[in-house]
Amino acid sequence: MYVGFLHIHDTLRWLLLIGLLITLTKYLAGWLGNKPWKRADNLLGITVTLLMDLQLITGLVLYFFLSPITKMALSDFGAAMKDPNLRFYAVEHLSLMLIAVVLVHFGRAKSKSAKTDEGKFKAGSIFFLIALMVIFAAIPWSRLAN
Repeated sequence: MYVGFLHIHDTLRWLLLIGLLITLTKYLAGWLGNKPWKRADNLLGITVTLLMDLQLITGLVLYFFLSPITKMALSDFGAAMKDPNLRFYAVEHLSLMLIAVVLVHFGRAKSKSAKTDEGKFKAGSIFFLIALMVIFAAIPWSRLAN
């Protein structure tokens, strides 16, 4: 079950990153090009938020129930803080990803509630770009190379 959830989490990561890059590109072009906000722009924001939420759910299931890495870290948290790999999964990855989830939700809410098309694109662009940078910082790149 662990491996299956890990594969889902890995696949969702790439779908989320691709969706976020597409949405961010569209939002930046809309903001900088002074374009009208369309239904498709709204759907992109909804899709990114949905993918982020699915990623969060699978990540939390892994973190609290299935991952042998976090089980080991949580069984002796003091020792885990001294091990950079365990600390990354026990604290850093989780914390940064929770921040990214909040940023995506803020970006979605702000773009939805903005009064002008420029404001919608601007809010989405800023929050999604910051979320993307946080996500890149939180991805376990060393595990991807294996």
